[in-house]
Amino acid sequence: MKILIADKFEKIGILGLQGLGAEVVCEPELKEASLRDRIKELEPDVLVVRSTKVTADMLEGSRLSVVIRAGAGYNTIDVEAANNYGIMVANCPGKNSQAVAELAFGLMLAADRRIPDNVIQLREGKWNKKEFSKARGLMGRTLGLIGMGKISQEMIQRAKAFGMVVIAHSRWMTPDVAAALGIGRAESLEELARQSDFVSVHVSLNPQTRGMLDKQFFGQMKEGAVFINTSRAEVVVQQDLLAALEARNLFAGLDVFDDEPSSGEGAYEGELCGNPRVYCTHHIGASTEQAQEAIADEVVRIVRDYKFSGQVANAVNVAKADSATHLLVVRHLDRVGVLAQVLAVLKDEGVNVQEMENVILGGARSAIAQLSLDKEVPANALMGLKMSECIFDATLFEMSK
Repeated sequence: MKILIADKFEKIGILGLQGLGAEVVCEPELKEASLRDRIKELEPDVLVVRSTKVTADMLEGSRLSVVIRAGAGYNTIDVEAANNYGIMVANCPGKNSQAVAELAFGLMLAADRRIPDNVIQLREGKWNKKEFSKARGLMGRTLGLIGMGKISQEMIQRAKAFGMVVIAHSRWMTPDVAAALGIGRAESLEELARQSDFVSVHVSLNPQTRGMLDKQFFGQMKEGAVFINTSRAEVVVQQDLLAALEARNLFAGLDVFDDEPSSGEGAYEGELCGNPRVYCTHHIGASTEQAQEAIADEVVRIVRDYKFSGQVANAVNVAKADSATHLLVVRHLDRVGVLAQVLAVLKDEGVNVQEMENVILGGARSAIAQLSLDKEVPANALMGLKMSECIFDATLFEMSK
């Protein structure tokens, strides 16, 4: 197995992949055309990336079977193109949750106590205790969380340690779940905005979340509230946030920005970065040694499982067999060609297999195959399968919807 790592990656992960017997090529500077050409030249089986974009032209005609995003989000990977070329895409969810929560709280404290401004003025030789003694403090304040994944759950623990009240808005969170977490539940984004002294965003980027925080949302935030975003820049309408900073006297702590550089270094002149009411970091939410080592371990686990079982853990582009209408269960001898015979019969009848699993029983003499199908198998074809000397039985079940 040949693995190409096209991003910065922890040494412990490289050693772990090499320990699996894989040929590992680590070239973190590869980007765009150079990455496309290297994939064609090297012909790797697995591609590992962090922030590097993976586009359709990189995947077309390649020998790649798996692309692994060494992180949680995978919006930088053309998943649709991967689907078209039969390439699995996997990620490493939840491994950087603590690191992102820590940075989010760092930004909350920085905005409330204006820590960066304190540092700058002292370095300039200015003593301004009068100005910087106006912080509100976190104790007793309300933190509103948007999204309720692992990062938000880490935020809850930290907020309680600071004595804060926590409310959250999430499409899946029921009142029972909120009660179990010991937090309040906002029915809408606007309700959350009205109640919160601090708002922290922790959602993935998808068509439903893109641009979800706009003029209507910011117009409901409290005067002087603090807005934190360590998720994705695209969930926020940047111009609406800019306008609200002045109109609502808001502060913001941001780790993500529109059109930010994809490389580790570069020039950036975004409007939000120059606003004195915004405290900025360089998209470093997951960038702690602890988080990166945990992600590296997860990449190794994904590759190990794939090498020895063919299964891809955390695959994000595996479709559920929603169109399956019937389940065919075939009990058969564990011999070469039996499944090929079953598939040939289904092909002749125009029946498409949505999912298939073959379980070998003890002693490796017999097995049970389960095939999810998109239509009913004709009775005569089913009878033909049952008459095979290598098949004990073939039973068709109609799947409930």
